Amino acid sequence: MEGYRRLDYEKVKIFAAKVFESYGTSEKDSETIAEILLESDLMGVESHGLQRLKMYCTGIEIGRIDPSGVPKVERETPVSAVINAGRAFGQAAGTMAMEMAMKKAKKNGMGMVVVNNSTHYGIAGHYAMMAAKEGLLGISMTNTEALVLPTFGKKPMLGTNPIALAMPAKPYPLYIDMATCVVPAGKMEVYDKKGLPVPAGWFLDENGEDCTTPGTFISIRKNKTDGGLLPLGGAGKEYSGHKGYALAMLVELMTAILSGGNTSDKVRKVPEEEGCCHMMLAIDYTMFGDQAAIEGKLSAYMEQIRGSAKAKGQERIYTHGESEFESREKKRQGGIFVNDKTWSELWKISGERKVSGEYLEIVG
Repeated sequence: MEGYRRLDYEKVKIFAAKVFESYGTSEKDSETIAEILLESDLMGVESHGLQRLKMYCTGIEIGRIDPSGVPKVERETPVSAVINAGRAFGQAAGTMAMEMAMKKAKKNGMGMVVVNNSTHYGIAGHYAMMAAKEGLLGISMTNTEALVLPTFGKKPMLGTNPIALAMPAKPYPLYIDMATCVVPAGKMEVYDKKGLPVPAGWFLDENGEDCTTPGTFISIRKNKTDGGLLPLGGAGKEYSGHKGYALAMLVELMTAILSGGNTSDKVRKVPEEEGCCHMMLAIDYTMFGDQAAIEGKLSAYMEQIRGSAKAKGQERIYTHGESEFESREKKRQGGIFVNDKTWSELWKISGERKVSGEYLEIVG
């Protein structure tokens, strides 16, 4: 693949974990963070994978992330909890929160845990899948730095605010992981690294006009000026952009408002502070009927969708998660791809953190 290098999944996962350990993060947390980071690449979501390693290193170095931070429970009931992440890695706080939610669900039918004072937690779908692997329905949300415009606005007030859901089914789980804006910020970074223009309708510049230069968005983010990403559906109401705006607000409610933390307009106001919020929900759906029957009905419906009539010129209909899990299996064996600029960043980090470059060997 032109402009990309293929790396061995297991080796580069060790590399990432050792980088985090070099900052004083525990071995267990380092392995968790690295696994979640690389899971994104496995799933074919380059924006949230290894290309984000530099962002984490910078976050530690400027004090935004406490590499040895320990999340603490602030409030708890049999079915809920509030966790203060203490500026620890979002992956550590997110994993702790979903584990608590799953434990409560198995005992009481459901568990919902919200997190405040956290940092970027990686790919939202990972946490939903934690629950699905335990035979539960899992939902995860997080708010982020304000990068998204409200409908008819030009000042970013909402985050990219992803929503993820996963539930067991055959042959693949139902797996939904989506930003509530047209495109996540990480994808803008990828286009900028490749020197490519982005499609029209992704974001507005500081004047509230459509723009296709990703570097302009990078500048907007860095300098905290007007302009930003558009909600799902795009600008205005013609293609239901107000509905994407509503979904982003739903995430703010379920994360920041319920946890008592920062809404997106207060997240990462300055580079040294983040304070984003997460929500983890686990549901034992056997409350509603027989587990096999429920999963069987979901599986059958997904199969009906895959087998339904295709639009002109189309050969296949995917159900949510199908392409990601196919990608995962292929890349576990064949390696993951990083673009040339990310490849250079990894080698620079290798030298700065004194982590052997042997883990970055090109394969194939």
